[in-house]
Amino acid sequence: YRDRTAEESLDLLRRMRAGEFPDGSRSLRARVDMASPNLTMRDPVLYRILRAHHHRTGDAWCIYPTYDWAHGQSDALEGITHSICTLEFENHRPLYDWFLDRLGLPARPRQYEFARMSPSFVITSKRKLRRLVEEGHVDGWDDPRMPTLSGMRRRGVPPGALREFCARTGVTRVNGVVDYALLENCVREDLNRRAQRRLAVLRPLKVVIENWPEGQVDELDAVNNPEDPGAGTRKVPFGRELWIERDDFLEDAPRKFFRLAPGREVRLRYAYYVTCTGFEKDPATGEVTELRCTYDPESRGGDTPDGRKVKGTIHWVSAAHAVPVEVRLYDHLFGRPDPEQVEEGGDWIENLNPRSLETVTAQVEPSLAQVDPEEPFQFERQGYFRADPLDGAPGAPVFNRVVALRDSWARIQKRAGGS
Repeated sequence: YRDRTAEESLDLLRRMRAGEFPDGSRSLRARVDMASPNLTMRDPVLYRILRAHHHRTGDAWCIYPTYDWAHGQSDALEGITHSICTLEFENHRPLYDWFLDRLGLPARPRQYEFARMSPSFVITSKRKLRRLVEEGHVDGWDDPRMPTLSGMRRRGVPPGALREFCARTGVTRVNGVVDYALLENCVREDLNRRAQRRLAVLRPLKVVIENWPEGQVDELDAVNNPEDPGAGTRKVPFGRELWIERDDFLEDAPRKFFRLAPGREVRLRYAYYVTCTGFEKDPATGEVTELRCTYDPESRGGDTPDGRKVKGTIHWVSAAHAVPVEVRLYDHLFGRPDPEQVEEGGDWIENLNPRSLETVTAQVEPSLAQVDPEEPFQFERQGYFRADPLDGAPGAPVFNRVVALRDSWARIQKRAGGS
């Protein structure tokens, strides 16, 4: 119907708008150039009939414009000067300009294309992200594992880190993949300057200091933020029974393991030197359930009269004063850096990381019982965390891990495994 008169076409368009025709039976097309080597210029569709409920206009319309038809008009009406698109829209620019040249709108925007930002381990397709939500692979668009602004905001990623990440990656016209580790570095750098330090044990192992007096509690000074001289200090309680990280003890420790092991001495952060003298195991599982240690009373704060030093410093929480809280440890949503790559006949959904979320009950120092969800914290030797703004209750916050700290022992283990 390319040669139909304008009057006939306008009449059919009004009848389409009035709902006279069923879905898909009519469409309005622009008469451009059917011989164009650019497929987008071959009389593209402008309006099609679609009886769909719209989130803004409800059921007022039964015809909807295509993206190509609405794009330039929306930009012009909103006063957009530079319409920034990704490279796949480069072939659409001639049509964008063709419409604007003929419509006489109040502004004349220009379209520019550049390569999309594609971080490793991330999918940015809205269609695919929607599938993750609708099939229940994530807990909504604001799931902290999602690469959406609402998801990253809920996880605790600071806006400044995102801006710095964009500045470092820059703008290019060459498609490529950005290492997700760069974003993590930007987050660490931002939070390192602002986050208050706190003591939290994610996988607790009980320690009993046998030569510590029963019932005695010591108040120790802990630094709030070494990057901020004005942040000051706080008091943390120290007693006979402590929680330490389960990973900070090995029964048969290798030479480069500088944490607790039978007969080895370490420094407790802000506290004393302790030496492991024994341990107890669960007879059924063989798992270590409790450590027995002694402490050096003259080593408070890390200084000793004989000047000896230890290579390992570990964190702890007083068992009598600890507050149990839920902590969510987030990892990459996908288990491979190129999650959209699949074998023939495969499904990209199979690349989901089954360990992208681990929930633990941590033991934390008393000051973390009441926190502002907007305030970030560094759990010492663990990573940066922030209270979830939606979950949790007064006195029982739920913490999301924003990003982990680098673990030197984990890197040693990885190198050893790779060799």
